[in-house]
Amino acid sequence: MPARVLALFGPTAVGKTEVAIALGDLLRARGERPVAVSADALQVYRGLEILTGVPQRAQRARLEHRLISFLPIDARFSVAEYAALAHAEIDGLLAEGRLPLVVGGTGLYLRAALAELALRPPVAPDVRERWEAELEARGPQALHAHLARAAPWAAATIDPRDRHRIVRSLELLDQGLLEPAQGPNRLWTTDTRHPTQIVGLVRERDELYARIDARVDAMVAAGAVDEVRRAHAAGASQTARVALGFDELLTGDVEAMKRRTRNFARRQLTWMRKLPDITVVDIAGRTPEEVAADIDSAPA
Repeated sequence: MPARVLALFGPTAVGKTEVAIALGDLLRARGERPVAVSADALQVYRGLEILTGVPQRAQRARLEHRLISFLPIDARFSVAEYAALAHAEIDGLLAEGRLPLVVGGTGLYLRAALAELALRPPVAPDVRERWEAELEARGPQALHAHLARAAPWAAATIDPRDRHRIVRSLELLDQGLLEPAQGPNRLWTTDTRHPTQIVGLVRERDELYARIDARVDAMVAAGAVDEVRRAHAAGASQTARVALGFDELLTGDVEAMKRRTRNFARRQLTWMRKLPDITVVDIAGRTPEEVAADIDSAPA
């Protein structure tokens, strides 16, 4: 079989991990050697495993996972750094005759893993520190308003509560690197570094929201509040703090975490609809094994 990459994308709580593991079992049964490569912006952090839904030990025993829980909680991380690591993992697995199974719900990270993107360079540390201090002093909505005055075309694409993207845009603006997109957006092309089959997993919206609420409750029961407090005390970086529920659980507002997670799931589904090369699979009422069999039998 020619070298290829499989990719699973879907909103949080849809069931990506369970399907990936079932798919791994199926592929292994016929002699292939799959390895999951995470395409999640926050599962990279060591110390946020409950909050970010890192696969549990028993799940990792069935399917090896790469690029999870390797980064200290106080480290900053960018999509450009992730892309370099993901490309190295995928290329290395293919060279070994293994099958990379890219799994994630962070759309930009999925594309960064699969394609060559023109990613902006890092900014000077003093610029970053200044805007992070401004963020803490004034809050994200005030900085979003500042961005809207300076670069309205950029602010229009960013949620006023999206702390990370607001700060990143202001950093780039300070250094003359924030420019309107020119030409076609490579995020939405079919170009990939290797032959790739991309599958999007969906459920009916009310069912998905119920699963999100149940997942948040399970995280809290498993100790997510204490995990977040430890990360906060350890000096969690600004990029770690954008994890869904981080700020909400620091203040004990579980319902706010549920609302934010449902909003994020809507954005993930919007991202999925823009992907021209994705096969969407409705997994409601079906076992992970049934879904895996359908994915495996679908044309590559």
